Amino acid sequence: MLIVHVHVSVRPDFIEAFKEATLENALKSVKEPGIARFDLIQQADDPSRFLLVEVYRTSEAPARHKETSHYQAWRDRVAPMMAEARTSIRYANLFPPDDGW
Repeated sequence: MLIVHVHVSVRPDFIEAFKEATLENALKSVKEPGIARFDLIQQADDPSRFLLVEVYRTSEAPARHKETSHYQAWRDRVAPMMAEARTSIRYANLFPPDDGW
């Protein structure tokens, strides 16, 4: 399992549009065979900050995800909404065991 945390800062006037676009992407992403989870989380004390928690079944799955039409549409749609470039951190799963996902 590969877990990726994507940190996103959105311009305040685009918060609702970002949530709508990202929820649409997440709903399609969880249907991909290589994705175990795809969470959209909004920061409680700063609603312009979001965290995407993406859990991939293999190390190749993120590249396949980026080839999907729904990801590419999301990427292009939210690009002008960003207050700064999004960043990501990759993690290795320790618990629960991979077969527990």
